[in-house]
Amino acid sequence: MYHTPNLTGLRKKYVPKRINEGWGLQHMKLYGVDDEIILSGANLSSDYFTNRQDRYHLFSSNDITEYFSNIHGAISSLSFLVEPSDEPSGFNLVWPETNPAVSPLTHPKQFVVQSTGLLSKLISSNTKQLTALDQTPAEKRDTSVYMLAQFSQLLNPDASTELPAVTHVLRTLGSPQYANSSWTFTAGYFNPAPSLTKLLLSTASRNNTVITASPFANGFYKSPGVSGLLPDAYTLLTRRFLRAVHHCKREDSTVLREWRKGTVGEPGGWTYHAKGLWVTMPDNANPSISLIGSSNYTKRSYSLDLEANALIVTENEELKKRLGDEQRWLQENTTIVTRDDFAKTERRVGLKVRIAMMIVQLVGGAL
Repeated sequence: MYHTPNLTGLRKKYVPKRINEGWGLQHMKLYGVDDEIILSGANLSSDYFTNRQDRYHLFSSNDITEYFSNIHGAISSLSFLVEPSDEPSGFNLVWPETNPAVSPLTHPKQFVVQSTGLLSKLISSNTKQLTALDQTPAEKRDTSVYMLAQFSQLLNPDASTELPAVTHVLRTLGSPQYANSSWTFTAGYFNPAPSLTKLLLSTASRNNTVITASPFANGFYKSPGVSGLLPDAYTLLTRRFLRAVHHCKREDSTVLREWRKGTVGEPGGWTYHAKGLWVTMPDNANPSISLIGSSNYTKRSYSLDLEANALIVTENEELKKRLGDEQRWLQENTTIVTRDDFAKTERRVGLKVRIAMMIVQLVGGAL
């Protein structure tokens, strides 16, 4: 189920380099060949495959691969073509006449109308559940996969499915019958959208775990320029989350763990980039629900980025065990962090970072 990809591209079809620019960040991570596709949060770069903790799920399904292949093709057709140039940048961005929409840089409102017409049809085709094993007889199917897409900035009205799906799962866990359930939530860049924080802390679930990167495992640790402020910014956001846990009186049911394996930039140092959600039903030992994909579950993910994810729902005991093993494995290099830890001098965040975050919020930005 977990496999590091060494093949890229969808349907063995060459796709020229394109950039989705001016309308948010294309953040999807899809690696597919024929009838198999890997969903992940990882980019195709050497550090992700050598010293960065992430997740990879391999799906062997024509339906799932075809769905994301169509999404990939649609987003490519709404993107700029990158062509070599003698300009200082070394390239030009060209909006092909064959694209099914006008350029967002010249006609933004018309672009949204046309992209909505193209993408809404693809997203709405996923209204029914699709099984992970295509050839399995219906009466023996025990696993369903719901393909999710978050394209809010390209859709009016917004037909995105990821945030509604996550919201539905967490809202359902607020019912009293799920008092003995549990969840694990992780994001390397920890800044869950306010609505998700509220829902996570409103569930009836017990024995819940949040996993995030230690500042020493943050990909921006000691990076030059403004980006070097980001580890402290995420430290402040994590501290605010623990404050919310305390305010909601959930300290007995929700713990926060920081992941660290060495120190970024030093020999043996790793970064942490895993993201996802696991839900274990009452009286079960392992999760039966899991989310996998590109989303960081942040305000940015739901307003600026293009995200592709899958919601796995299973009754298969072997798959549940593997999801449980993954969930436990991610905690092997973690330690529990409390409000008292953030009160220590070495964990205090400087005024420069606090001011920078205030400015980001005032101008409507999102981490």
